[in-house]
Amino acid sequence: MCKIGILDKLSFLLVLIGSLNWGTIGLFNLNIAKLISMNIPIIERFIYIAVFLGALDLVSLLFRCNLIMDEN
Repeated sequence: MCKIGILDKLSFLLVLIGSLNWGTIGLFNLNIAKLISMNIPIIERFIYIAVFLGALDLVSLLFRCNLIMDEN
């Protein structure tokens, strides 16, 4: 069994928020990251970078926990 730490849980939350943001952009043309950042571009960029780093951590979690199985 793989141990999932607080960073992995935070990463999952960030990626979930990012995917919900993309969904609201596609469905309603509403950018939640822009609303949260009060339309300040540097803050919005930091939000996107945090979501990206969370996604990278989740990819590393797949390999750390051997969740990607080899068919052989």
